[in-house]
Amino acid sequence: MNIANPGHLAGDQTGSQLGLLPRIGALNRTLSGKFLLAVSASLFVAACAHVSIPLPFTPVPLTFSDFAVILVGLALGPATAFAALVLYLTEGALGLPVFNPGGLGGVAQLFGHTGGYLMAYPVSAALAGLLSRKLAPRFVAALIGAAAGSTLLMICGVTWLGFQLHLAPATAFKLGALPFIPGQIVKVLSAAGIVASFRRPPQA
Repeated sequence: MNIANPGHLAGDQTGSQLGLLPRIGALNRTLSGKFLLAVSASLFVAACAHVSIPLPFTPVPLTFSDFAVILVGLALGPATAFAALVLYLTEGALGLPVFNPGGLGGVAQLFGHTGGYLMAYPVSAALAGLLSRKLAPRFVAALIGAAAGSTLLMICGVTWLGFQLHLAPATAFKLGALPFIPGQIVKVLSAAGIVASFRRPPQA
């Protein structure tokens, strides 16, 4: 143990606890790093999309993909997050098993009941990342960014669901948003808390 330098131990502890986002920020400064982050993020969203629970009272399943989208936006910043989610949608459209396994798969899933949520992923992630970088303090900024991204995601999803199933706006809201609001609050708080626990924000 380095007793002569008491800051050494604290620095090691801080580096182990707070080193993730600075490393992401370093990768985010190069084209190859951005590509690596985008691919990794798309795979992370895909893994979370497979944590899916169908609900008997709505055609929209409960998944963790929306949490992953917001977390990616907060962690990577708007530009890289947008690219990562466009890549994710491209992978799904090409038939790779990245979407919720309960859906139709491929391009058909983009035009299915949950197509509005899926198509909103890139913009929602970018919005979350943009607001979290522009505002302060850190947790408040992350919370506002996560809430804005999640809200946009739900609005797009509900709007598409109502259009596709010819539902009244109130009915579409009851099926596509209302059952998920408690979970969205938990996801928003969790994503903001995870990102805000790191000192240094990512670079766009």
